[in-house]
Amino acid sequence: MSQQTYSVLVTGGAGYLGSILVPALIAEGYRVTVLDNFLFGQAPLNQLCADPKFDVHHGDAREEGVLKPLLKSADFVIPLAALVGARLCDLDRTGAQTVNRDAILTLLRLAGKNQGILMPVTNSGYGIGEKGKFCTEESPLRPISLYGRTKVEAERAILDRGNGITFRLATVFGMSPRMRIDLLVNDFVYRAVTDRAVVLFEPHFKRNFIHVRDVARVFIHGIRNFESLKDQPYNVGLSDANLSKLELCQKIKEHIPAFVFLDAPLGEDPDKRDYIVSNEKIERSGFQPSYSLDDGIRELIKGYRMLRNSRYSNV
Repeated sequence: MSQQTYSVLVTGGAGYLGSILVPALIAEGYRVTVLDNFLFGQAPLNQLCADPKFDVHHGDAREEGVLKPLLKSADFVIPLAALVGARLCDLDRTGAQTVNRDAILTLLRLAGKNQGILMPVTNSGYGIGEKGKFCTEESPLRPISLYGRTKVEAERAILDRGNGITFRLATVFGMSPRMRIDLLVNDFVYRAVTDRAVVLFEPHFKRNFIHVRDVARVFIHGIRNFESLKDQPYNVGLSDANLSKLELCQKIKEHIPAFVFLDAPLGEDPDKRDYIVSNEKIERSGFQPSYSLDDGIRELIKGYRMLRNSRYSNV
């Protein structure tokens, strides 16, 4: 089967990652079907509707009757549909379990053994790392939040089933048609652009970062090299960006000199994310990120000249 004939089903394909990934898959020559519930009332895939390689369905990825007919023609499935983030999952604990874990179990039950599955999971599964010690794919998974636990359970199910790849994503950043300002880099740059200030809690907690376009690129890398990569998890992040919140703010200040940041004991991360991550395994497979943290900050500054979170204000 040639690359051009592959059909890919993407659940949650209109979200922050999907609205970058789906156009990238189509540009590679794949036929792409998106299933999404369009929960946020946005239509970030409008520009694809004229392309015969694109199809879209409005529905819920948890419903067997919705999922089953769409699976019939798929060579690969990328299940992006999820409640992403610890706070969102705590707001809807039932939804977190049924979307993040149970929908994956339904997908695995319905999918044929020859259908490949590539799924994003999260570095949050590592919980609190050991100081000075890199988390590798062999490190123990100790998720703290409900979000982390559901993602770890879904990953285990995919790898136990076989014919799947999981990507343990670092904290993602960058502009997207279905934008998320709540992600850490995106949030801090937004505050730097609009408020010129941020108050930090847990300023020395470290984590890894990755551009949303590099996440799309790693999925394409996974499809291209599926046979050699399958049945394994892979950390995906920028190896030069294992940074604390304080170091991230210092980096942003290089681009926005007026940015001021202070630390105060005002809160805590529900995931307790404090770890450094090794991305050596995916890099050995031939994948290298193309977008640096500086690239992302410059991009976000431009984006926030257009985007203002002013729904409930007059200015």
